[in-house]
Amino acid sequence: MREADTVAGDGWRPGKGGRIVADPGSQVADEARMLAGELGMATGRGPARRGDLELVLDRDHPGGKEAYTLTVRDGRARITGSTDAGVFYGTRTVRQAVRSAGRLPDGEIRDRPDRPQRGLHLDTARKHFDAAWIEARLREMADLKLNQLALHFSDDQGFRIESETHPEVVSEQALSKAEVRRIVRLARRLHITVIPELDSPGHLGAVLRAHPDLQLRNAAGTPVTGAVDISLPGSARIVDDLVRELAPLFPGRYWHLGGDEYRALMVTDPEASYPHLAAAARKRYGPRATVQDLATGWLNDRAAVVTELGKRPKAWNDGFFRGGVVRPDRAFEIEYWTGKEIGARPPAEYLREGWTVVNLNDEYLYYVLGQPNQFVYPTGERIYREWSPAVLRGTGPVPAGLDTGPGRVPGARLAVWGDIPGAQTAQQVADGIRLPLTALAQRLWDPARPRLSWPAFVSLADRLD
Repeated sequence: MREADTVAGDGWRPGKGGRIVADPGSQVADEARMLAGELGMATGRGPARRGDLELVLDRDHPGGKEAYTLTVRDGRARITGSTDAGVFYGTRTVRQAVRSAGRLPDGEIRDRPDRPQRGLHLDTARKHFDAAWIEARLREMADLKLNQLALHFSDDQGFRIESETHPEVVSEQALSKAEVRRIVRLARRLHITVIPELDSPGHLGAVLRAHPDLQLRNAAGTPVTGAVDISLPGSARIVDDLVRELAPLFPGRYWHLGGDEYRALMVTDPEASYPHLAAAARKRYGPRATVQDLATGWLNDRAAVVTELGKRPKAWNDGFFRGGVVRPDRAFEIEYWTGKEIGARPPAEYLREGWTVVNLNDEYLYYVLGQPNQFVYPTGERIYREWSPAVLRGTGPVPAGLDTGPGRVPGARLAVWGDIPGAQTAQQVADGIRLPLTALAQRLWDPARPRLSWPAFVSLADRLD
C-alpha cells in the first residue's frame, strides 16, 4: 500500500558520476551492487552527494520488514527500510520508475505490502522446467515484489529432484541438487523463499513405480492410482527419508506436505471400500476411528517430521475434514484451492476455527495446462477486476464478519499445473502467466479496488517489462 507526496523539483535520474551508495559491509551491499548493475552506475561509500542514490538500514523504520521509504530531494535519492528486504523492494520501485518515466520525482513514497505471502506455485513434476527457466521466473517475480516460489516436484508423472537415498524414484529429467542450490541462492538474493512440496499420501505414482509393494488397493484388490497404503510402515518411511534428505536444500521456513486427493477418501464409503485401512485406524486410534482419522494421523506424523527439521507444514484444504477422532496439527497452514472435491469444506469453516488460510482459489489462480476438467486459463483482467484475498472459493468473498486480514489470509499464489504437459511449451507458459502474475502482485500489495483501468494497467506493465 503506497502513500506518495510529490513536489516540484528536478527529481533524480541515473546519470554520469552518480553512485549507488551503501556501506560495503552492510546487509544492503548486495542490493546496492544489483541496482548499480541494472542502472549502469557505480557503487560507492557515503556520504551521499548530488546525483547519488543511497540505501539505508534503519531498524526503527515503521511498517514491517518489507516496508520502505523512498525520498528524493536536492538531486539525490534515499531508500530506507528496517531490513534488506524492504530496501530491496524500494530498489524495485526505482527500477520501475526509471523504466517507465526515466526519473524519480521529488518527494517521498512510503510503501509496504498488504499481504506477507505473495508468489507462484509451480508444478515441475508433471512438466519438467529446467533451472534456467525457473531462474528467469525468479527475476520476473522479484520485479513484481513477489516473495514465494513453491515447487511441486513430485507427482504421479515424475519426481524431479536428484535423490541419493532413493535414486530409484527420480525421473530422467530432474533438477540436480547443485541446480536446486543455485536456484535457492538466486531466490535468497531476490528475497524469495522457495517452498518444496512432496505431496502425499496421494500423487506418489513416481515413487510407486519403483515400490509397487506400497500401492494402495481397494477391497477388490484393485490398485489405486498414485496412492500409497498408509497402513504400511514402509510408506511413511520412504516419504520421511526423502523429506529428511531434501530439506537441507531449502532453508526457508515452510515445507508443503500436500495431503490432497487421497483416493481412499474420494469414495462414498471409505470404510467399505478400504476395510484394511478402517481396521488400521481402529487399531491405532480406537473403536470409533475411521479412514479419515488414519489419513489425518498420516499428515500429523509428516508434520512432526518437518517441524523437527525447523519448518512449518502447509497442506491443501481437502486434506482437512470435519470432526473425527484425530484432529489435525494446529501447526499447519491451510492452502485453499477448491470446493469441488467430495467433502470439501467452505473456507469460512477454517476461518471460524482459527486456521491460517492461504489463497490458491482454482477459479482465478489455477493455470492448468491443456485446460482439462473445465479449467480455463486465468486472465490477468479477471484477477485485477474481480479477485481479492477474501475470494477464497468461487467468485464471491467469504461471508461478512469473518476476519480475512493479513493475519488470517496472509496471501496467495498463482499455481501452474502440468496436467497435459505438452499443451504448452515452457515459453508459452511464461508468456501466459505474465499478466495473471502481474495482476496478482498488484492485488496482494494493495487489495483495494485498483485505480487504473485494466488497459492502463497493461500499458504500464508493458513499459516495465
